[in-house]
Amino acid sequence: MTVISNVDQVFAGGLSVLPPEGQRTGMFKQRHAGSVRVERHGIVGDQHGDTRVHGGPEKALHQYAAQNYERLAQAFAHSAAQLVAGSLGENISAFGLCELNVHIGDVFRIGSVVLQVSQPRSPCWKINHRFDAEHMSMFVAKERITGWYYRVLQPGSLQAGDRIERLERHSELFSIDRFWQVQLSHRPVIDDLIALAATPGLAPDWQRRLSERAKYLQKLTASSL
Repeated sequence: MTVISNVDQVFAGGLSVLPPEGQRTGMFKQRHAGSVRVERHGIVGDQHGDTRVHGGPEKALHQYAAQNYERLAQAFAHSAAQLVAGSLGENISAFGLCELNVHIGDVFRIGSVVLQVSQPRSPCWKINHRFDAEHMSMFVAKERITGWYYRVLQPGSLQAGDRIERLERHSELFSIDRFWQVQLSHRPVIDDLIALAATPGLAPDWQRRLSERAKYLQKLTASSL
């Protein structure tokens, strides 16, 4: 067991309207000072605007590195006042953990909850609308400061101030940052795709997508021989 960090803030909430077009979103979450209950689908009472791409057991909770907001504020100065913990829709905010030292499949205990890192967050256009910044989601993706999702292995309760303890690490190869390096590469090494797809704990949807891409590149390579 390794104590990595402490939870600084916890966020959850209902649906709101996203300007200027009025889409429903769960991005505008409220800070919770007390204990929250976490079940298989996440924090009880937390909601998502588009359940096709948000929420569910493989995206039960989203954690974002609090230190990343400084980089965002420097890059998007006109939105700096809005770029504070919780504003990207994360559930857990903490310093210390980040995309460089969190790996796919890592198992953590926070409070009485046991969580496993299942995949990175894929930033979408709603970030641009939220901050009136046309290229912010692209910046988040290119800089690989996306945060990550957990699945819930053991339901329980957590709150701000709880220790974040790493219980297990299943892969030394694939941090969240390394995941994106492989995934975003124009022509990734096929063996890297295969190894990433086979990483214990990776969400099934990403296993499928990475495996299909590896097979496609294998066929492309074979046809050019």
